Amino acid sequence: MADHPEDQKYREILLKPIDVCAQYKPKFGQGGREGLSLGTFQSLYQADAFYNWFGLDNPLMYAAHKAAGGMTSVYRQIGIGCERLFRQILIDSLGLSDEDATWWYERETPSGRRQKLYLDGRIPLQSVEDSHARDRVRHWINRAAGDIGVQKSIADSLTGVVFEVRQGYKSKDSKRQNADIANAASAYINTYLPCVVILSNQIDGDIQSRYRGERWAMVTGIVETDDDLRSTYAFTREVLGYDLAAFFERNSSQLRAELDRVLQSLLKAG
Repeated sequence: MADHPEDQKYREILLKPIDVCAQYKPKFGQGGREGLSLGTFQSLYQADAFYNWFGLDNPLMYAAHKAAGGMTSVYRQIGIGCERLFRQILIDSLGLSDEDATWWYERETPSGRRQKLYLDGRIPLQSVEDSHARDRVRHWINRAAGDIGVQKSIADSLTGVVFEVRQGYKSKDSKRQNADIANAASAYINTYLPCVVILSNQIDGDIQSRYRGERWAMVTGIVETDDDLRSTYAFTREVLGYDLAAFFERNSSQLRAELDRVLQSLLKAG
């Protein structure tokens, strides 16, 4: 299947973070930024009488640690790639600048320190020069706000939408959820509708319900629907004017090949 003009650029944005995983080395609780090589790991475990008695210096033990930590890294780096890709699609499809598509706010920590918190994308309506595209986004914001029970007076005051982008949401981490709820409150204060964008279907129903209850719009990786209030791919197609599902279809063989290369590297002991 032939590349579209933006395919190579988008593939590079998506795959560059994943390539980092191929160099992953486990740290074995030793701290520092660099992980341990197989040889250093064996020396460390052979010097520990208890571990040595059990033969935990076995290269297969190293491979198991490398694979376990590497798999977590793969999911994380795919998520980072998805964040960057989605933001670039906002820029390209709506004619936004990098500054337009980036949103952050400051808050004071319990210790009194000022902290910057970033979300993964933004559409400020005033920056969308194409009137048809701006009307599509405005109409979607109004419908999405009504769908999650935002009062009409608040919905009418919204000047854009900010996004939290993830490849999936497998964890029920209450700390992460509470942070997102705080992000939503700050978004509304700054007259933006907050929206979670999930690229896969990997999200628990209870989490979806909680986020919607806290007035987060949410779209997930449903492919076979035109409902742009529920589907990430319907949203990108109908609202942004870019067919993200078709991009993934066209580039699946390259994405699979790169991930296979990374996994082969992670599953080797050396």
